[in-house]
Amino acid sequence: MKNTAEKLYTLDQLKEVRNQWKKEGLKVVFTNGCFDILHLGHIDYLEKARQKGDKLIIGLNTDASVSKLKGPERPINNEYARGRMLAALAFVDAVVPFGEETPFELISELIPDTLVKGSDYTVDTIVGADIVMANGGTVETIDLVDGYSTTNIIQKIQK
Repeated sequence: MKNTAEKLYTLDQLKEVRNQWKKEGLKVVFTNGCFDILHLGHIDYLEKARQKGDKLIIGLNTDASVSKLKGPERPINNEYARGRMLAALAFVDAVVPFGEETPFELISELIPDTLVKGSDYTVDTIVGADIVMANGGTVETIDLVDGYSTTNIIQKIQK
């Protein structure tokens, strides 16, 4: 089994790995997010995402992009810690950070076979869906576990 740090990649490194997986005929699934405080909702979602293919890549928002999206008090856990926690999950094969507003560049470069987001999105609102479908891939949504969110956990701790 790989050391968790070995599952952390730069985009250039991951492009090489992705090409190898493609040569091997492996189906690659991609999803993305902040994953600030890992909880059951994340675990359930990522496990279901991985079941849609042979390899799971997670695009991880950098600290700066999390702050931009969620506010100056976030992230709670830094990028390296969040990446290592995700990489520790057996069903996660690769974690790659991105600092852009969306994972469009990652998706454009990696061209996953399946793009997955939570059911709070619709296919027409998922960034990169057009690229994946134009290359013969699929875009799917996964139902989220009710009652689990990082924001709710933070609010509960603050009370």
